[in-house]
Amino acid sequence: MTDLQQHIEAKLQRELQPAYLSVVNESHMHGTPSNDSHFKVVAVCEQFDGMRLLQRHRAINKVLAEELAGPVHALALHVYSPTEWQQLQQVPDSPACRGGSKLDNN
Repeated sequence: MTDLQQHIEAKLQRELQPAYLSVVNESHMHGTPSNDSHFKVVAVCEQFDGMRLLQRHRAINKVLAEELAGPVHALALHVYSPTEWQQLQQVPDSPACRGGSKLDNN
């Protein structure tokens, strides 16, 4: 686990107190020079109950605003209320990288 991954996880734990949290570094799936640029967050939070998906994403983005303005290039969010999490069979896979790497020569 990288330092940034641990930092993101600790910050989300502290701010949201999720029932379940997973922060996965997916940077290896992308052609980026940094090994800390693409992350997937799966968060199950009581406060997400009754919130629309956009509101949930905004809550995460607010907590991680500094990271999103700096080293984090992409953040895949899978956010659920505890009830939704209990009904879920599995977390969706992240989509394949569509480019946009600083290593691309176009």
